[in-house]
Amino acid sequence: MIFNEFLENLESYEPGKPIELAAREYGIKPKNIIKVASNENPFGSSPKALEAMRASEPALYPDDSYFALKHALAVRFGCESANIIIGSGSDQVMEMAIKAVCNENRGILRAKTTFAMYDIYAKFAEAPVYKTQSEFHDLAQMAEIYTKNAANIGAVILCLPNNPLGECPDASEVYEFLELISQDTLVILDCAYMEFATFKDSKKRIKPAHILNKFTNVLYSGTFSKAYGLGGMRVGYGLANTKLIEQISKLRPPFNITTPSLAAAIAALGDEDFIQKGIKNNFDEMPRYEDFASEFGLKFIPSYTNFIAIFTNEEKNSSILAENLLKKGIILRNLKSYGLNAVRITIGTKKQNDKVLEALRAEFA
Repeated sequence: MIFNEFLENLESYEPGKPIELAAREYGIKPKNIIKVASNENPFGSSPKALEAMRASEPALYPDDSYFALKHALAVRFGCESANIIIGSGSDQVMEMAIKAVCNENRGILRAKTTFAMYDIYAKFAEAPVYKTQSEFHDLAQMAEIYTKNAANIGAVILCLPNNPLGECPDASEVYEFLELISQDTLVILDCAYMEFATFKDSKKRIKPAHILNKFTNVLYSGTFSKAYGLGGMRVGYGLANTKLIEQISKLRPPFNITTPSLAAAIAALGDEDFIQKGIKNNFDEMPRYEDFASEFGLKFIPSYTNFIAIFTNEEKNSSILAENLLKKGIILRNLKSYGLNAVRITIGTKKQNDKVLEALRAEFA
């Protein structure tokens, strides 16, 4: 068998360990495992979404135009249905977009530490990767790199707020950065956690309507996997200029989300009380992790997401820390694969956080 050469050096994405695998490996009952590794909604899914899933007909293909979901999103964001593309998660939307504009001569530009799938999608297109020296979204540094390599950059990607670190520049800074980018270069704004950032600080809010009115080269992507509690249903979306959506849509496979997923997403979009309950809990509970880090002299990054990144000290390797907690039935995300001696912890319910923090304190005591 002859495989494409890019597969030789392509590392697979490392997802958070599933509860079922941890249960098998450590002999712990699944109900006793706390998973705070994948930034899922600790309150589960909206009751309205669950009801809509049960009422859907999985034997039938979904409406491939996704008319109802696009209409609901258009009302939410103040745009037209023609400005929207639906994906199996927002990562599929970004994959299609990168494939549409990148190749061996036109790569991507990203922050040094950000969502790992960007590089994987670039390699699918055999595209080079340009990245900052700074761990964070240093927009000045990104602008400098872009200016020097504009002819060889097909897509600039900003994760707002950033996964796995949690930082987020103000929207005004992002808009100023967009003014520096040629209209011939695609800019992807990965806004999977934007609902959280907006709740914590309105200055972080990226407005899709503003993007659509001013920038023909910008794609805003969002997801139902985080605040909306539908990670297992795999529904995401992209908003952009109609011409950009038309071109990206040529790469979209038919029926790329399921009939129950479609029904759940439409219902979840209308359950604002559920969404706000989860987001409020997130920022009510997050200071407890900040206090823990400060108590033990650990560096943490102020987060605008539903997780917090905490750097361990020289005496405690993050891999050992994650393994020790796993033995206690707590799944964290070890950031060693990002080259960081740190862990990323999803903010859970109060009860979950009580147990996680108790285990963390025991490790550092």
